[in-house]
Amino acid sequence: MPCGLRFEKHLWSTGIPLVAGIDEAGRGPLAGPVVAAAAVLPAEFSLRGLNDSKQLTETVREQLFDALTAPGKLVCYGVGIAEHGEIDRLNILRATYLAMERAVTALQVQPDHLLIDGLPVPVFKHPQTAIVGGDGKSMSIAAASVIAKVIRDRMMRKWHSEFPQYDFDQNKGYGTPAHLERLQIHGPCAIHRRSFAPVAQTYFLFH
Repeated sequence: MPCGLRFEKHLWSTGIPLVAGIDEAGRGPLAGPVVAAAAVLPAEFSLRGLNDSKQLTETVREQLFDALTAPGKLVCYGVGIAEHGEIDRLNILRATYLAMERAVTALQVQPDHLLIDGLPVPVFKHPQTAIVGGDGKSMSIAAASVIAKVIRDRMMRKWHSEFPQYDFDQNKGYGTPAHLERLQIHGPCAIHRRSFAPVAQTYFLFH
């Protein structure tokens, strides 16, 4: 199924005008935050190449991000972040829900319905439709996917300047073989998720 506005148009046709796509980036990494985004698209929205952010190159994601956030596109978006400390305190699932809640709260207009990538999110009081693989089927979710991913990647590149030994500019905090090797050598830094097993194992070696 191509990425389009099928889900949005169905809701619009039933008298539900404000539909927000929700997605997140950064559930799996060993370091850094989880970032969620919510995106409300205007009717007849179009953006060539918009798709699940994981299917796009970094260069294309950056170009789509600039297009989505440009004033002329009239995309309303909100971003929510749960930091590494919140992930350790709450667990990654609850921290992801928190980031999603913050993203919706950050919208300038509150949506009537949510389209969520994956499974239902129980913390929302809004009516919602969960779509497995939604970031490749719904343009609203794909827009949220790109926004969340680009913002998180930019955050990790900034963290790289403070902790260059982990190559966060390359791995974005994910547990690549090189990242795991650096953990064994240097131990975890301030933004590593100590509740994640590979980090916890090295944390105790260095403390």
